[in-house]
Amino acid sequence: MRILINGWFFHRPHTGSGQYLSNLLSNLCSIMPESSVHVISPIAINVPKNCNLHVYNCQYSQAHKLYFEQIIVPRTAKQLKVDILHTPYWAPPLRSPCPTVVTIHDVIPLILPEHKRSLGTRLHTALTLSATYGTNQIITDSDHSRRDIIEHIRLPHIRIHTIFLGIEDRYSCNQKLSDSQAVRKKYNLPNSYVLYLGGFQRHKNLRHLLAAWTWAQPIASTECQLVVAGLLPKNPDGYLYDDLPSIASNLEISDTVKFIGAVDEIDKPALYQTASCFIFPSSYEGFGLPPLEAMASGVPVITTNLSALKETVGNAAYLITDPTDAREMGAAIISVIVDEKLSDDLKKKGLLHAAKFKWELTALKTLDVYKQAATNQ
Repeated sequence: MRILINGWFFHRPHTGSGQYLSNLLSNLCSIMPESSVHVISPIAINVPKNCNLHVYNCQYSQAHKLYFEQIIVPRTAKQLKVDILHTPYWAPPLRSPCPTVVTIHDVIPLILPEHKRSLGTRLHTALTLSATYGTNQIITDSDHSRRDIIEHIRLPHIRIHTIFLGIEDRYSCNQKLSDSQAVRKKYNLPNSYVLYLGGFQRHKNLRHLLAAWTWAQPIASTECQLVVAGLLPKNPDGYLYDDLPSIASNLEISDTVKFIGAVDEIDKPALYQTASCFIFPSSYEGFGLPPLEAMASGVPVITTNLSALKETVGNAAYLITDPTDAREMGAAIISVIVDEKLSDDLKKKGLLHAAKFKWELTALKTLDVYKQAATNQ
């Protein structure tokens, strides 16, 4: 079986789609015969040894992305005479010369109103929906996302497969002390900190996390700070993105909140492991990988019981019911920081829970879906 994978998100390795692409590809190549996996990418990048890379150079823009997805990818599939075309994010081509598989991580454009505001986004979503009805098989990250796909796209249950994501082996509680010290120095980290690492869309509830910090910080520890990691949006509009540094200033907590910007992938394990706890107060996730990465790093996790997160973290995290309630979130932070018994219990449960999520298993189950798509044309 010859597979072609759309490699657009090699452009953006720090995103969830970029990480999914990279980890799925490396594990597929380890379980499939040599020369059976092909990738079409907009940039030249190192790929696994037995993977065939095809490069179509183009700029990173919506117009180029659309042309790449709808023209270049299916054209390459036809030229290579592959058996299966896999788009590992929600943008399948309208027409394909072979059976198609698409991974739909979530259906945020159909659910959250702030993602429907732009005309361009609405048009792209309409195109994507039309193309989705022509796909042979669909992969999604959680049963919650599967239910959302069935409800909002109305596709047959039998075509939709839940395949959990995995955690890379580099996330562990055995981080070298020298690595941790280097990361502390590089990002000027405090000795004690509560960590957030992720995106900045409004449904991530960072404005409410800052409000919760006004309650938590004075009680949790005079030394503890809130560290917010990730590249802040350049032009926050107050609709899709908030101006978080301004909010922190207005709340008079700027002296205990650090925005450290983008974090190099190689530094993420140490960043997790040296945190006192990890908080992820999102209202909607198709899966939610950062909490699991934190668990694998031996860090207690606070998150919500909303969307797929409760399914992802199980009983191994401190769950809050309303991430817009600053007092509830603040109380959760205080509990995990102050109560050592609770913190240790969450660490132990987190390590056991995170060990269940393996990228090799993700790849094996994905291969099964490829076989179904090739058989049920």
